[in-house]
Amino acid sequence: MKEKKYLVGIVALIILCVLGWFLYSNFKPETQEGNKKIDVVVVHGNKEEKTFHYETDAEYLSDVLTKEGLIEGEESQYGLFITTVDGEKADDSKQQWWCITQNGEQVNTSVSQTPVIDGEQYELTLKEGY
Repeated sequence: MKEKKYLVGIVALIILCVLGWFLYSNFKPETQEGNKKIDVVVVHGNKEEKTFHYETDAEYLSDVLTKEGLIEGEESQYGLFITTVDGEKADDSKQQWWCITQNGEQVNTSVSQTPVIDGEQYELTLKEGY
């Protein structure tokens, strides 16, 4: 009887893993190949805004922004964690962090997993407080 419960548990776990992989594969953000034009608006801590225009064939936002020298950060298991944008470093003691939005909507991915889409605007805003 214990072996049967154990076997049912393993089968259920395998089914959950396959289902999770299927959902991720079908709902992950899609990338675009080829040349793309994007705008990146940086909102500094003093609320000053700067707009940068880029043409790129990169598939992910981190590739464009690091290549252009706009951002710096630390690699983690979730991708690049942005620490500095346009020369302004987030201050951990003030609980500052860089928020990524796309056309005003917060993205649900890290900068390393955010696809570059032709004609889109991305915003990097220095926020305070976790």
